[in-house]
Amino acid sequence: MPEMVLLGDEALAMGAIDAGISAAYAYPGTPSSEIMEYLQAAAPKYGDFVAEWCSNEKTAYEAAVGVSLVGRRALVSMKHVGLNVAADPFINSALLAIHGGLVLAVADDPGMHSSQNEQDSRFYADFARIICLEPRTQGEVYTMTREAFDLSERFHIPIMLRLTTRIAHSRAVVQTGQRRAQNPLNKSTEKAGWMLLPATARKLWAALLARQGQFLDYAENSPYNTLELNEKFTDFGVITAGLGWNYYMENLDDLPVKPSHLHISVYPLPVDKIRKLSERVKRIVVIEEGFSFVERALLGILPPSVEISGKEDGALPRTGELTPDNVRGIMGLAPKMGIEASAVEIPGRPPQLCAGCPHRDSYDALNRAVEGFEQKLVTSDIGCYTLGYLPPHQAIETCLCMGASVGMAKGAAQAGFHPVVGVIGDSTFLHSGITPLVDAVASGANMTLLILDNSTTAMTGGQQTILTSSRLEKLVHGLGVDPDHIKLIAPLRKYTQENAETIRKEMEYEGVSVIIALRDCIQTLKEKKNKEAGL
Repeated sequence: MPEMVLLGDEALAMGAIDAGISAAYAYPGTPSSEIMEYLQAAAPKYGDFVAEWCSNEKTAYEAAVGVSLVGRRALVSMKHVGLNVAADPFINSALLAIHGGLVLAVADDPGMHSSQNEQDSRFYADFARIICLEPRTQGEVYTMTREAFDLSERFHIPIMLRLTTRIAHSRAVVQTGQRRAQNPLNKSTEKAGWMLLPATARKLWAALLARQGQFLDYAENSPYNTLELNEKFTDFGVITAGLGWNYYMENLDDLPVKPSHLHISVYPLPVDKIRKLSERVKRIVVIEEGFSFVERALLGILPPSVEISGKEDGALPRTGELTPDNVRGIMGLAPKMGIEASAVEIPGRPPQLCAGCPHRDSYDALNRAVEGFEQKLVTSDIGCYTLGYLPPHQAIETCLCMGASVGMAKGAAQAGFHPVVGVIGDSTFLHSGITPLVDAVASGANMTLLILDNSTTAMTGGQQTILTSSRLEKLVHGLGVDPDHIKLIAPLRKYTQENAETIRKEMEYEGVSVIIALRDCIQTLKEKKNKEAGL
């Protein structure tokens, strides 16, 4: 049983490999990106599974469902907001007669280290009425990933594995096991189980509801849901979920008495164990990373006489990450006294675009192009270029979600606002920008779209864009944009004035125009040259 030092993301990838996956699909997004990066690095060594980035999370999930249909095992990974994009196939796939093991790995980002919101994917699992696994250590990430594929084939449902940033991006020694052989090709014979026409979907929905008792039995008896009772101490009991276990354990030695403790890593919630705990204590303390998922559910399980404390009553912070220190107060422990810091004030260091980044020159040209207008609107999107909101550029005004720059620009233009410029990256355009551009072309919206094409998905680590840059111009033309108003520019300082004039001219055109600013990301270009030089 070899031991490996792995990130949580890497432990998940290794667990999938040893579970015998035939394919893995993903779209990059911190804190989940390292799952696919590890799989792609390992794929040549094994030579028998596919590991691919996809255009977006929806297409990734649908490809994984196709693998399951023909009997083989598939992993699909994404960050929490990516699940919003994949929600349609994910929720519906819970009704299908899942054949080969299908596992969805989602990495949530409490504290919004690299995300536009905090979100708890356990609500999605509950909404879909499936089993969710939430490991508390890197070792459990590995073992639960392997078990997730078995569960998927046992219950014929997709299984969610939920990670959070700290476990995804921290390392530990992981004991791995023997690799399982891949499933043979074996197309599902459950024809009605894969057809969600209303008549069949109603039956499949009823069948899924009928199996909820099986899922609950599994959760009640899972060794990952542990209940330890202290009959002599009734003041309070503790429920931890996922990573909350770690923060509780780090404070356990400071408690004068060890309270009764239920740990939950498998959902649906183990109701019987929750009730056994509640019968022996006056108050239940809930420590969970993310939203108050367990805490809210207790209100519908326990009698009003049992006090419930956690995030909802303000005993724990409702936003950001938990820590060993900020959970002490809920258990009656005093704050730990640290060393008093010196009075030296460290200046803030807001994130900035890299020196030499092509987006800097694109924004300089854009700012010149919009000079002189009494009003203007520049919508933007998710990526490195979102940093153009900050000084010194202050070139963009909005950031909502992937692809929204195009749709928002279209809407503003149709409302009568002018000029309107949408800004989007090449990877984001391929992810979610194509369809709103089709809408804009169909409606003849008076807007300009600036595609910042740096040939990579830069913000998440420099993953290769799904289509090469040379094909974007043809794609935009194929969507119906007038070829006379598809312009390619080189975002270099020496061309700033020329590029500004091009942007200005297209802003004055009455209709949809697209400008592609084409220049490689400075960081990935350095890495490419170093690799070619053997460095």
